Amino acid sequence: MDGGMDGGRDAEEGRESLRLQIDVPRVFEPQSSIEPQSSIDTKNSSNSNPDSPSGPTVHAPEKKLTLFALRLAVLEKAATGLGTLGFIWATVVLLGGFAITLDKTDFWFITIILVIEGTRIFSRSHELEWQQNQATWSIADVGINSFRAIRSSSHFIIKIVKGICFRPIEMVQNQSQHSSREINKSMHQEKSRPKWDQKKMPTRMWETSDVPILPFSQWFFLSKNVSKVLYWLQLASATTCAILSLMKLVKRNFGEVAKGDTDKRNRNAALIIFYSLALAEALLFLLEKAYWEWKVIYCKLLDEVNKECELGPSGMVSIRKFFYDAYSRCVYGTIFDGLKMDMVSFAMDLLVSNSPDEQLIGIRVLHKFATNERFFNHTLQKIGTTLLVMERLVEMLNWKDLEEEEIRRSAAEILSQLAGKKQNALRVSGIPGAMESISSLLQNHRTPHGVADEIPEKIIIHDNENYSFWTFNHLGLLILKKLARDHDNCGKIGNTRGLLPKIIDFTHTGERLLKDQNVTVSQIKTVKRSLQVLKMLASMTGTTGKQLRNEISEVVFTISNIRDILKYGDKQTELQKLGIEILTSLAMEAETRERIGGTGGVLKELFNIFFKLGMPENPNDVRIAAGEALAMLAFESKSNCRRILKLKAIEKLVEALERPFLRINAARILTNLCIYIGEDCFMQLRGVINAAPIVLRPIMSAENKLQEVMVGLAARVFKFMSSEESSIMFKRAGIQEAELARALVQILRKYPIPAIKTPRIRRFVIELAIWMMRHKERNVQIFKDLGMRKDMESVIETTSELESFNVFSGAVGMSRHSTTIHSLVETAMNLLDDKQFMVM
Repeated sequence: MDGGMDGGRDAEEGRESLRLQIDVPRVFEPQSSIEPQSSIDTKNSSNSNPDSPSGPTVHAPEKKLTLFALRLAVLEKAATGLGTLGFIWATVVLLGGFAITLDKTDFWFITIILVIEGTRIFSRSHELEWQQNQATWSIADVGINSFRAIRSSSHFIIKIVKGICFRPIEMVQNQSQHSSREINKSMHQEKSRPKWDQKKMPTRMWETSDVPILPFSQWFFLSKNVSKVLYWLQLASATTCAILSLMKLVKRNFGEVAKGDTDKRNRNAALIIFYSLALAEALLFLLEKAYWEWKVIYCKLLDEVNKECELGPSGMVSIRKFFYDAYSRCVYGTIFDGLKMDMVSFAMDLLVSNSPDEQLIGIRVLHKFATNERFFNHTLQKIGTTLLVMERLVEMLNWKDLEEEEIRRSAAEILSQLAGKKQNALRVSGIPGAMESISSLLQNHRTPHGVADEIPEKIIIHDNENYSFWTFNHLGLLILKKLARDHDNCGKIGNTRGLLPKIIDFTHTGERLLKDQNVTVSQIKTVKRSLQVLKMLASMTGTTGKQLRNEISEVVFTISNIRDILKYGDKQTELQKLGIEILTSLAMEAETRERIGGTGGVLKELFNIFFKLGMPENPNDVRIAAGEALAMLAFESKSNCRRILKLKAIEKLVEALERPFLRINAARILTNLCIYIGEDCFMQLRGVINAAPIVLRPIMSAENKLQEVMVGLAARVFKFMSSEESSIMFKRAGIQEAELARALVQILRKYPIPAIKTPRIRRFVIELAIWMMRHKERNVQIFKDLGMRKDMESVIETTSELESFNVFSGAVGMSRHSTTIHSLVETAMNLLDDKQFMVM
């Protein structure tokens, strides 16, 4: 909405018109300009689709991991293929065909190799399953960092022995409580927040990392240690297989083959093939492990990817789990399945899971990517097109448990990013219960006396834990601010039970907060955001805007909170401006206009700001906004006009007509006073006649909005004068009536059709011309000589609805003039024809 009346500038001031901008549809008010407006601000809602395929290619650091997983899978599948071939060869050819003729050592070597290879294959097939789960449990566990485990093997074995022999069964429960949230240690280091080290509330389910597979097994068969056992079992199996195969291939002591013994003639070749296959398989597997350790331990591939993704210390959990998932897909599916993975899809899958730890990993990754300028476009596109993920994010806004604070905060920050995109904002608000969930973020905790500036940054709640309510308040207001850019979303905000009072509650300030130089940024930021949201809601157009303005004004604290900001906010001029613009928008409704004027001190504080000199920063913007609000409050309101008279502001308003930045709104206020209480308070308004010389000069030289308002004021001011007084005023201005008549005719010819920026200038010109012709008969002849009749006919032919209204909400007229322009033209033409003449 144009913040108040859409003011203007003359050519000398360097601007054509004044517009106080906010990123919502405009509401056009009395004597304001009218421009075609869309229902959504295209500048900030981003009509261009940043998610289109034509956008820049997103750099994906995780591609290094998926490529690494593919190469490992090639080696793994090659080793598995050779092992399968060797197994078939041994069972079908050797043990099946030569079992009787095999040497005793060969028989047992082959049997041992097959057993240990079967063990390795079994271990391998199940290791990834355990490692995928283990990746969620702890950053510090031995998984892929097996060389580190080798260096600490002595401690490893000691712990096994102690676990089996000495620890009582009750230690499992203690260990469960200690390690069930080991993943959160990284977050504790990153955020320096002690609450994540607290014990987790008991649940009805086991933590997968703490399940004792067998009774009395304590350490060895604790599920989070099984993957370690399987890993070492594979290495031992492959190493043993390689040693046994190599021994046989080197010695080739396969036994003697008697001459003519046909049963043993192919035995040596069959054994060489088998041992070669077994050796090749073992070496490929060991090569895979060596390549694994080289890339992970020495090249620090996972650390490099984590650094490039900017996930922080806790990101290693996510990176490791992502790698295991990609590797698992390559191994169990085609080798290219892992290449189809990316971190965003991976995180979204974790987010919608039922595991709290997986949800935490998923939300951390999405939060990092959604707030990173390199990745946020691609991330928001994928989230915005996945309804299930968006529903989960909205659901998380209602999670108020202490342990879920990070998840809730991250979900709110992601939604605030999503709401910044037009299409995503519509999807968020379209989720059932979304507005109620956002409303749950606005939990305000006031002191008993309701003094907002005494609220500490942290609120103490039950169990002596700290919970950052202010953070969620900021995020909730930010989400609403972005959603309110859309017209339909504003309606949903207004229809959400209890949401408007919550927003208005955050506008409460008080003298102490506004005058305190040491006030925290977060407190001012909260007030500012709540005012911004209210301004956007109050400035909506159409039926929705009317309903919202009524609902906002019906909350008893709305106007009084804004009054406090006007009264004590000298050091917070930005808050004052927002409050003034809200009042201007609310004053669009007649009932609300009266309510604002009837609230003690509002008009007085607006005039104090309007006339105040030497304001800290951006003084002109705040003063102009105050003038627009006063003009709107005086519009069609006799009671407010009388209140303005009681403030004895006429003389100062006349003086303001000569001040740049103030004269347009001063002229509007005076015009409204003359129109709505001129007849009732004639004597009290006599001071307005002193403005005549000031008003006449801009009519002759100014342009656009300034010229329009001055013509309108002149048409009213001269009605308060006698013939002698008007002549005196023309002499003071140094202007002759013939010159004024010529200027008025030129204005009509300058605007052959109604102008959007100055919709009422032709009406005002005709009104002033009528007064001049009634005032002096010779003015009739002047207008005749200037050819005004032809101009009047042109006005009739080009009249539009644009000239029929005082107030506009968007492109919809809201207050129709009591006298039509056709009626004015008819009166003027009758005067030109000498059918009506009366000296006023």
